Amino acid sequence: MHQFDLCALAARLPPRPLTRFAPSPTGYLHLGHAANAVWVWGLARALGGRVLLRLEDHDRSRCRRAYEAALLEDLEWLGLEPDIGAVAEFRSGASPLRQSDSGSEYAVALERLGAGVFVCDCSRKDVTGEAGDVVNQETRYPGRCRDRGLEPAPGRGLRLRMEPGAERFVDARLGSQEQHPAEQSGDLLLRDRLGQWTYQFAVAVDDLRHGVDLIVRGEDLLGSTGRQIRLGRLLGRPALPAFVHHPLIRNPGGGKLSKSRGDTGIRELRAAGAAPAEVLGRAAWLTGLQAEPDPLRPDDLAKLFAGS
Repeated sequence: MHQFDLCALAARLPPRPLTRFAPSPTGYLHLGHAANAVWVWGLARALGGRVLLRLEDHDRSRCRRAYEAALLEDLEWLGLEPDIGAVAEFRSGASPLRQSDSGSEYAVALERLGAGVFVCDCSRKDVTGEAGDVVNQETRYPGRCRDRGLEPAPGRGLRLRMEPGAERFVDARLGSQEQHPAEQSGDLLLRDRLGQWTYQFAVAVDDLRHGVDLIVRGEDLLGSTGRQIRLGRLLGRPALPAFVHHPLIRNPGGGKLSKSRGDTGIRELRAAGAAPAEVLGRAAWLTGLQAEPDPLRPDDLAKLFAGS
């Protein structure tokens, strides 16, 4: 079991922070999302902070309104109410916190990056040798279009030159980190060949414009942090946010839970008769926050981070 003593970490975490819960409506919520919510709401409440709900639906080819509706319903069922981005606002279409509605903000941010942005016509096969239309932004880009001087056109994406250099930060759980974005990803994809803004760019822009100063997410996203720090600095972010990358819940084969495989879905747990407190308690237990899967209400989550 991981011991997570908030008192020992207080110096590394901002008082009264704004953090976010930012799922992508590309499938139904599963137990891994519940675990992230436990950490997000628990830390926010323990520190006297707030939670912002953002829907990261930048990938319009995979996101579905049905998944969004189910996601909002599951959050309500769990009893997790955000402080910013109320469920009712999303349902009414009034929320400004959908990435699919933020294209103008991303375009403004793109202008701020200036001459570092260049046009790229590479397909996935050009980069990885595999077929497909959308280049995986986690694959290291070899720089094929960096100096070609291509003009914007349909079917062409946009990348940002990633110059050599380290990004250093402290994760409140994992300690000091050093990453080299140019070696990890090469020139970073900002908008793909389908005209869609990418995860790395959209999340960096959103965390800056929303004023998020505590990022709480699974350790599978640790490797993205240096890239997003670099983007934030180039966009004018004055100070780093604090970071907590929490343990993942694994499936029996050892892999992380997946929406596409339907691993331990919240809707299946609900249908089987589980209570919200049982789901939250199980998620906390599986990520090392309590010794047994004891039921937890939303009001109990802050107590998990009060020391051990």
